[in-house]
Amino acid sequence: MADAIALIDDLFFLAKVHETAKHTGVKLETAANGEQLLKAAAGSPAALILVDLNAKQGALDAVERLCASNGAANGPGNPRRVIAFLSHVQTDLAEKARAAGCQEVMPRSKFTQNLAEILRGVKL
Repeated sequence: MADAIALIDDLFFLAKVHETAKHTGVKLETAANGEQLLKAAAGSPAALILVDLNAKQGALDAVERLCASNGAANGPGNPRRVIAFLSHVQTDLAEKARAAGCQEVMPRSKFTQNLAEILRGVKL
C-alpha cells in the first residue's frame, strides 16, 4: 500500500519526487490524470495526496472532488493531507483550490524546497 499518491504529469519533476520519496522511505503511487488520482485515493489509505494543479488532465476537478468527498480533505478529524502546488504567479488557480476545500496550496518552489520534510511527515 502506498503512503502517498501524486498527480504530477511533468515527467522530470515526477522523477525528482520519486527519488525524494525513495530517500525518505515513502512508498509513492502516481496517477496520470485526475480520474486515476480519485480511483487511487478511493482504494488506498494513503495519508498524503500531492496534486500538481498544472497537470493538464483534471487536477482542479480532482481536488474539488477529493475535498467534497472528505468534507474538507485535510480538515480536523481527517488524517489525509492534500497538498496542491502550482506556479507562484497563478493566484486565481490557488484561490480556486482553496475555495474547493484544499487547505494546503503552495508555490511549486516552496513545495520543492520542503518536499523531503513533507514526505517524512507521512511516516510520523
